[in-house]
Amino acid sequence: MTILSGPHLWPASRAGATLTVDLAAIASNYRLLCDKANTAVCAAVVKADAYGLGAEQVAPVLEKAGAREFFVAHVDEGIALRKIVSAEARITVLHGPRPDAAAECVYFDLRPVLNSLEQVDLWKKEVIRQQGALDAVLQVDSGMSRFGLSLKDVQTLAADPDCLKGIRTNLVMSHLACADEPKNPANEMQRQRLLEMAAYLPSAPLSLSASSGIFLGSAYHMGLVRPGAALYGIAPNSDETNPLKQVVRLQARVLQLRNVDAGDGVGYGLTYQPQGPRRIATVAVGYADGFSRQNGGMGCAWFGDIRLPIVGRVSMDSLALDVSDVPEALLHADMHVDLIGARRSVDDVAAAAGTIGYEVLTSLGGRYYREYTE
Repeated sequence: MTILSGPHLWPASRAGATLTVDLAAIASNYRLLCDKANTAVCAAVVKADAYGLGAEQVAPVLEKAGAREFFVAHVDEGIALRKIVSAEARITVLHGPRPDAAAECVYFDLRPVLNSLEQVDLWKKEVIRQQGALDAVLQVDSGMSRFGLSLKDVQTLAADPDCLKGIRTNLVMSHLACADEPKNPANEMQRQRLLEMAAYLPSAPLSLSASSGIFLGSAYHMGLVRPGAALYGIAPNSDETNPLKQVVRLQARVLQLRNVDAGDGVGYGLTYQPQGPRRIATVAVGYADGFSRQNGGMGCAWFGDIRLPIVGRVSMDSLALDVSDVPEALLHADMHVDLIGARRSVDDVAAAAGTIGYEVLTSLGGRYYREYTE
């Protein structure tokens, strides 16, 4: 196992916690998703700095594993990614071109997703300015009411072929709203609506599924799938055992140990008051580090095989653990505990906080020392 030091604010010896990202697990997850998608092209979504894990480290690993299509949200994410991946990799910008960024899309070889008639018109003007055809993706709104052309919009485009003149439409896409609920009838409704709307547009491969949609079956794979969270170990749905490898481990330092007696209060609001003597550890991770305040009284850490409940409220820079079950001989200031690891996944942390794994990953803060293993 090779350990690569990543970007960090402080040396490992001074950081309050270490976030380890398993690059080999990301590559393994990508290959599993490729196999699951069968003949469909398997892209890689690396928006939001590869879901908070570092696009500079993650994207080259995905390209080495076989990814040739990358998706980001913003133009500037695409510009940054272009410096990381090879010239042969195609980068698609989900939010499309902004009025003052169309030329940058061309210069940095970024393919925009056109989500509205206004964006179609903007890209058409850039086609005229460049005096040559330009690639684009057309997104249709198949029922999520978020991004995409409406049925009326696609009928408008179909009625006037000049609207898309010079625009090479090489993908028509939409996005599932309920893909993590395999039995939800909205999935089939959206699939049918995409097929109906695509019939009005230039012939091109279709794309409907992101991470969870890949697990709905071959009818949802179409020409291209766009996994994001699944690459980073997030479970595609709660109906089945997660087949993906866990990617992150978060080890936090203990700053202080103390004994509390029955009735003593712990943390803001003194919301935790034990019924008897307990051993409490204060740990150097808080909500400023992306570890949600909602974990207070709900989440836990692990020390080997010993579960350590989070007690009291999570503070900005720290939280408290009940370490009474740890043998005294093993307890010491500066020891490490696992807040995310083999016994507690990102999805587990999210469930305790009443959120989803996507938010946990993208919230992990910049104060961790980061290690990348491969």
